[in-house]
Amino acid sequence: MTAMQDVCTDLATEGAELARLVADLSPEQWSAPTPAVGWTVRHQVAHLALVSHLIGLGVDDPVAFEAETAPVREDFETGMAALLAEGLAEPVPDLLHRWADRRAVAVKGLAAAPRSEPVPWLAGPLPASVLAAVALMELFAHGQDIREALGVPYAFTDRIGHIAFLGTRTRDLAYRARGLEPPAEPFRFELTAPSGVRWNFGPEDAEHRISGPAADFCLLVTRRRNRDDLGLSAAGSAAEHWLGIAQTYLGPPGGGRARIGQYRI
Repeated sequence: MTAMQDVCTDLATEGAELARLVADLSPEQWSAPTPAVGWTVRHQVAHLALVSHLIGLGVDDPVAFEAETAPVREDFETGMAALLAEGLAEPVPDLLHRWADRRAVAVKGLAAAPRSEPVPWLAGPLPASVLAAVALMELFAHGQDIREALGVPYAFTDRIGHIAFLGTRTRDLAYRARGLEPPAEPFRFELTAPSGVRWNFGPEDAEHRISGPAADFCLLVTRRRNRDDLGLSAAGSAAEHWLGIAQTYLGPPGGGRARIGQYRI
């Protein structure tokens, strides 16, 4: 599931599927509000084009990456907004063309990089394989917002295994984003894939455990659903607390999503 070729193949597939979804949208659909407050479908696609650009830049030219992302490290939200402005100003055909080119560059660069080679990223250098999972997570999360704006449900596949892996690996981001000290004890994660396969992460004898559908877990760690709408269970007080704050991306946690009633996959 976490093999480098697998994650890059899945990254390319996920990107192509989302690109097909938005290829022929009307001007009204491009301006449709998404669940992310203040963001339209156009904002979401511009953000994904920016992410692809930064990943490609990090792989191919780390010095240029550090220079271009310096404002983000000084002030994350202001810096990202400034970088996003270029994509928002483009005509839609140009934005789509640029996004396609940037996705191709990012996937090619990640696939060619040694699996464990550190690549610069906004949260600090990441192994190329992990950064590929980050790219897939971005497509999944922002793709969710786009699909909800358009009324198109997401078809969960085992491609989300990379996101589930990332969600367990980045457990401590949720604490650091809130100025909290992560627990020293590891968690055990027992997740059921869309195919029915069981994915296990962490020591079998861990006191704190989280279990449930992997699809729900991915929606949780990308903060696309309220935990009370998902079929995840926790054993241990630390695991229970984490379910309420989980996130697998850098940046402010925001207010999260309001409860909408039990979410059906």
